[in-house]
Amino acid sequence: MPAFKELVFSGVQPTGNLHLGNYLGAIKRFVAMQAQFDCLYCVVDLHAITVWQDPAELTRQIREVTAAFLAAGIDPARSVVFNQSQVPQHAELAWIFNCVARLGWLNRMTQFKEKAGKDRENASVGLYDYPVLMAADILAYRATHVPVGEDQKQHLELTRDIAQKFNNDFAGAIAEQGHGEAFFPITEPLIGGPAARVMSLRDGTKKMSKSDPSDYSRINLTDDSDGIATKVRKAKTDAEPLPSETAGLEKRPEADNLVGIFAALNDVSREDVLREYGGAQFSAFKGALVDLAVAKLGPIGAEMKRLVADPGHIDAVLADGAARAEAIAAPNIAAVKDIVGFVRRR
Repeated sequence: MPAFKELVFSGVQPTGNLHLGNYLGAIKRFVAMQAQFDCLYCVVDLHAITVWQDPAELTRQIREVTAAFLAAGIDPARSVVFNQSQVPQHAELAWIFNCVARLGWLNRMTQFKEKAGKDRENASVGLYDYPVLMAADILAYRATHVPVGEDQKQHLELTRDIAQKFNNDFAGAIAEQGHGEAFFPITEPLIGGPAARVMSLRDGTKKMSKSDPSDYSRINLTDDSDGIATKVRKAKTDAEPLPSETAGLEKRPEADNLVGIFAALNDVSREDVLREYGGAQFSAFKGALVDLAVAKLGPIGAEMKRLVADPGHIDAVLADGAARAEAIAAPNIAAVKDIVGFVRRR
């Protein structure tokens, strides 16, 4: 495999309120990665419409996710911040990849089965085909790395399979066009840290989700200090004090979740947290977690609200990012068209 320039691509769907799980599992990591990689951070609005969205609400949510990126510390001058629908190469490459991917590969995707449920015949084709568009998102930029959570690992494997099959199917044309042995990289995952998977504050066995009917199950990034404090104090726990070692968190999902959240917010390990709070009652630990969460999340929520109140600024950031993203993607897709054998307008 030839060497490719290191480049990170990741996206966040603009569907509903962003919460602590989105922040710790994705956005906080995005900020840190800016120091190590060239990064593209995308608001994936094409993915959002795989299920029906109210148009006015979708517009609001695209801007809100962008505001969260900026408020958390993503620098739009350093990284490329844009929304997917402004860069047509995503959709163009997705169709070409539809003709490379195999039906059997998509039939194995467990997330479609989970999201469609028993009523699969009424699910959109887009929901079924979502992983192929995800592959196009990544490979339109020939990205070498993608930060992934547990629920996206299978989709990244599909991306790797599509890249490998394209490289194999068109090996002769790729070489003839001067691209060497492979046109697309085999993208590598960037695995998350200790709290990449944040669980519900009401049920430690379930992932924190915007679709949970209880607002007390999650901390929204737009919650104010009082709201954050109330939700932490009401978070479900058990009757035992905190253990002194991580082995003591096994079979205690709520305790494990709160310790993991504290560790991730404070950039320390679970072991470090338990060294300090092992043996403490939850009332004392929750007080410390309230102070930490308010200190870390309060300024982000306030800045998000300020940015959302200025949609013209957000739209300008997205337009600039889209132009920069297209400057990378357009020559890549032009090369793909030449490799496939299309006649292009010169």
